[in-house]
Amino acid sequence: MIMKDDRFNMEKMYLGIDIGSTTFKAVLLNERGKVRQTLYQRTRPVDTGRVRCSGVCAKCGACNFGRLRQTVDKFLLDAGLTGLGDISCTVVTGSQIVEDTADFVPYDFRVSEVTAHVAGARHYHPECKAILDVGGQDSKAMVFNDRMQMWNYKMSGICAAGTGAFLDSVAVKLNVPVEEMAERVNYDSNLEFSSVCAVLSATSINKFKNRFPMGDIIGGACRAQARTIMSGVGELFLGYRGPIIFQGGVAYNRAVAYYLREITGNEIVIPEFHGVMGALGAACLALQFSSLKGKLDMEAGLPPPVRHLESISLRAKATRRDFLGKSSAPLVWRNLFFPTEVLNALGVRSLTLETYAALFARSQHKVKKAFDKAACKGFSGETCSFLRVLEGVELPKPAFGVSTSQPCQQGERIFRDLGRTYGLEKRFFSLQTPATADGFEMSVEHLAEELERAVRLMEEATGLKMDPARLREACEHSNESRHYSRLCNELRYNSPPLIRGGQAIYFASIFSQLWGRPELTAIQKKLYEELQQIREEIGDSVRIEDTHRLLWLHLPPFYDTSLLDYVEVHCKAPIIFEEVNFVGWQELDPMDPYRSLARKLMTVGFMDPALRVKTILEEAKKIRYNGCLLYNHGFGRCSMSDSSFVKHLREELNRAAIPLLVLDGDCVDTTIDPCSTETKISAYVEALNEKKYGNIFGRLNG
Repeated sequence: MIMKDDRFNMEKMYLGIDIGSTTFKAVLLNERGKVRQTLYQRTRPVDTGRVRCSGVCAKCGACNFGRLRQTVDKFLLDAGLTGLGDISCTVVTGSQIVEDTADFVPYDFRVSEVTAHVAGARHYHPECKAILDVGGQDSKAMVFNDRMQMWNYKMSGICAAGTGAFLDSVAVKLNVPVEEMAERVNYDSNLEFSSVCAVLSATSINKFKNRFPMGDIIGGACRAQARTIMSGVGELFLGYRGPIIFQGGVAYNRAVAYYLREITGNEIVIPEFHGVMGALGAACLALQFSSLKGKLDMEAGLPPPVRHLESISLRAKATRRDFLGKSSAPLVWRNLFFPTEVLNALGVRSLTLETYAALFARSQHKVKKAFDKAACKGFSGETCSFLRVLEGVELPKPAFGVSTSQPCQQGERIFRDLGRTYGLEKRFFSLQTPATADGFEMSVEHLAEELERAVRLMEEATGLKMDPARLREACEHSNESRHYSRLCNELRYNSPPLIRGGQAIYFASIFSQLWGRPELTAIQKKLYEELQQIREEIGDSVRIEDTHRLLWLHLPPFYDTSLLDYVEVHCKAPIIFEEVNFVGWQELDPMDPYRSLARKLMTVGFMDPALRVKTILEEAKKIRYNGCLLYNHGFGRCSMSDSSFVKHLREELNRAAIPLLVLDGDCVDTTIDPCSTETKISAYVEALNEKKYGNIFGRLNG
C-alpha cells in the first residue's frame, strides 16, 4: 500500500522493520507520524539451502540475509526512495532479528516486540489500556497498570498452541487456506476440541473432519484457539473492563476475534494496520529515537566490571575440597535445607545433592548422558532436572542420608528412591518440616526433637558420637558467618551496584554446606572487605538513584551466566541483590542448639511461601529495588516457584507498585529454554526505562 503527496521526497522518513517467525513486516513513517507505506509478507527459506551469504555482497539474494536486504530495498524503491540512505532512522524488532542482521540491514536501534506493539497500538489509539498480539510464534498480552504507571505484559511459553502456528496446522489438515477460514466458519458450531498442542491438534481434527461440515470444524478450531490464547496470557486481563486492541497476524481471522469477545466479555478492536503493528511501533520509536539523538547517556546504568575477588577463589577452593577431596570421615547425603551445623559438628563429610547436580550443569554432555539414563528408569521431563541428573549419575555411596519434607516434596521422594538404590532404607532420615509457619513454637519443638533423633540415628550408622561442645562451637561459627553475611548485605543495600549480580548469585550463601565451619566466616569476611574497598573506589561517581535496582529471586541457570549478563550488560539494569544470599534468621543460641537450628530452618526463606513473600516485601524499603526477577525453574513445577507462589507474589508486589518479571526456564537443562526470554527481559527494562527516564531508550544527559 503506497500513499504519496507532493512533499513526499522532501520529508524525513523513518523505517520500522518487524521480522517474526513466519512473516516480514515493514512500515515507512514520515516526520508527521503518517504511514507512507506498509508491507506484510510470509517468509520462507531460500531455494539454495544456504542461510548466510558466503561472499561480500549483501544483495545477491542467494542467502536468507541477502533476500532480506532485497526485500527491504524493493520496499523502499516502491516508496520512491533510493535506499536505506534516504532513511533518517531505522528501528527493528522481532524474534528473527539476530546479531548478523545489522551486517545486511543497518539499523539504529533494536526494541522488543512487546514495546514495539505497545507503541504501534498507541499511535492510533493513544488512550488504549489493553493490547493482545497473537503472532506465528507467541502470544503477548499488554495492560497498562495504573498503580505502577507502566505497561505490564505476559508472553506465552514454549508451546505453539495459542499462536498462528495452531491455525496453520488446522488449515493444512483441512486443506483450507488459513486466509479463508474466517469466511467459512459457522459461528453456531458446538464442536469442541483441544488446542493444547499445535502438533496434536491434527489428531483432534481427524475425529471430526469426515463427520461434520467444514464450517462447524473451523468454528470449533477458532474457539479453541481463542480459549488457548486466554489460558496462556489472559491472566493479565483479569478484572479489566474495556476495549482490547487485537493485533498480529491472527487478527486477520475475524472468527478468533469473535470468540475472544465471547470469552472475555470485552470489546475486541482490530486496528487498521493490525498485521504490521510491530513494524509501525518500531517506526514510531525510530521517530522518537531520532529526536533524542545526542541527548541520551548511552553508558548510564552499566553495572560494575567483573572483578577478580579473592572471596570467590576461597569459595571455589572450599567447594572443590568438599565435593572432590578425599577424607576418611563417613559421607552423609543432605538436601539443601538440612542444617549443616549438625553434620559439621558430628564430623561427617557432607554431599549436598542438589549442589552436586548443579555442578554437572557446567558439562552439558554429562547432563545429556544423565538424562538418558534417568529416562531409561522412567523419569520423564516432568521430573525436576536436578533430580533427573541425580538419578542418571553414579553417586558416592554414603553411610547415611538426611533430607527435609519441605519445600521440595518431589526432591524428598527422589532422595528416598536413591536411598533404596544405594541400600539406605534404614539409614535415611527425612525431617518432617511444616509447610507454613503457623503454630511456630510448636513446630520449633517438633523440629528440635527430630533433629536430635536424626543425630542419634547417624551416630548408630557412622559410629561417631556428637560432642555437645563441638555443636556449640558450630553454632558460634555460624553466628560469625551470619554477622559478616549481614554486613555484606547491608552494604549492598545502601550502595550503588558494587558487584555483578551474575557474580554474587553463585555464592548462594544460604545453601552453603560450610555453615558451622570457620571457612565460611573467612569467605564472608573477605567478601565484606572487598565490597568495602569497591565502595570507597566508587565514591560519589555513581548514585543509588542513577540506575535501576533489580532483585533476583530463586536460582540462576547454572550452565551459563549469559542470561544475567544480558540483564545487566546489554539492558543496563543492575541486579542489586539475590534472594539466595539473604541471611535473615536470628542468631543461634549455642546453649540451645537444636531449638535455634529449628528456628533458623523455619525462617530461612524458602520453607513457608507466605513468609517468603512477606520478607520480599519488607526488604523492598531497605534494598530500594524497583523491579523483581523470578527465575521460574521447571516452568512452575518447582515447589519453590510454583504458580500459587507466583500469583501470591505478583499480587503483593502489584500493591507495592513493584513490577515482577517471571522468566520461565530451567537451571540445568538448556534444551528447554524459551526463545522469548531475551524479549521478555528487554521489554521489562524498556518499560522500567519509560517509567524512570520518560523514554524506553535510557537516561538523558544531565
